[in-house]
Amino acid sequence: MPETQDPDLLRRRSPEEQAELRWFREPRRSLLCFCASVALILALGLGGVGFLSAGGSGVPGEWRLGVGATLCLLSLALLLKQLLSSAIQDTNCVRSRRRIDQLKSGGRADPALVLVAGLAVTLCGTLLLLRCGPGDGGGDVRGSGLALVAAGLGVALAVAGYVGLVYLRRRRERTGRRTAAGSVRVFCVSGGRTDRAGRGTASGRADLN
Repeated sequence: MPETQDPDLLRRRSPEEQAELRWFREPRRSLLCFCASVALILALGLGGVGFLSAGGSGVPGEWRLGVGATLCLLSLALLLKQLLSSAIQDTNCVRSRRRIDQLKSGGRADPALVLVAGLAVTLCGTLLLLRCGPGDGGGDVRGSGLALVAAGLGVALAVAGYVGLVYLRRRRERTGRRTAAGSVRVFCVSGGRTDRAGRGTASGRADLN
């Protein structure tokens, strides 16, 4: 059963401790986003290097250079975000709850960057498919384009499903808190009325005596 945090205890804690707690909230979600980012970094990096080094494939040189450079830049952008988040967390230079929620692993920046990477990969695959005309017979170009489109759409759909699950979870938690708060108010009001009724009955009995 999870421990309930005492509000007075939280207020007595130093701002550094409160910021540290915000960085490590929801560890499962943070671990999931971190592992997904690392896997995507490796996949994009290896794919970009593969395109840049595939000299004997059917993909033209300028297209190989463009797609490979794009994949490598996306991999570097995701890696830079993870390194930046780790550096900011270690230096403890950010205290704002909103900024911490954006920068930490599992925050708002991770799904946005992964979605942008998925859409960019889909765009690269679409451009390769458009480059391969119906009469060209470029099997390698068509295969590479289809692979990139499938990977990009898979990443985008995974991000959409993740965001939907997070939204439903937060909505369920808010509903539970409102229900609990309503139950507490009803209990307090009914208790107050019972108390006043008891005092009125006692005073009436005293008058009769």
